[in-house]
Amino acid sequence: MSLPRYLAPRPRASVPDPMPVAQALRAHESLVRLGERLEGSRRRLRIIAPALPGNLIASIQPGPLDEAGWSLLVANAAVAAKLRHLLPRLEGLLAQAGLPGRIRIKLAQK
Repeated sequence: MSLPRYLAPRPRASVPDPMPVAQALRAHESLVRLGERLEGSRRRLRIIAPALPGNLIASIQPGPLDEAGWSLLVANAAVAAKLRHLLPRLEGLLAQAGLPGRIRIKLAQK
C-alpha cells in the first residue's frame, strides 16, 4: 500500500557546503576591499599603540578607515579628551609610517 500523495516524503533541499570566511572574503571584490580596510585600520592602531600612555590602549578600538581619514572608537569621554591632546603626535607617527591622514575620535556605541 502506498501513502497518499499529500503524505509522501518531500525531497530535501540541498544545502551547499559552508565556505570558510577567508575564502569568502577572497571570492568577492567588495569583500576584498573591506578586508583591506579592516587590516589597514588594525595596522594603524599597532603603529600608534607605543605612543599611548599607560593602559589607554585597552579603552580604544580601531574604527572605520575611509578616504577622509581613520576613526578611533573610544570607551568614554575621558579617553577621548586624552586622545585629542595626543592627536598631533599620533598623526605624526602615521605620517612617518607612510600613512598620512586625519584621525577622528568617536565614542563607541554600547
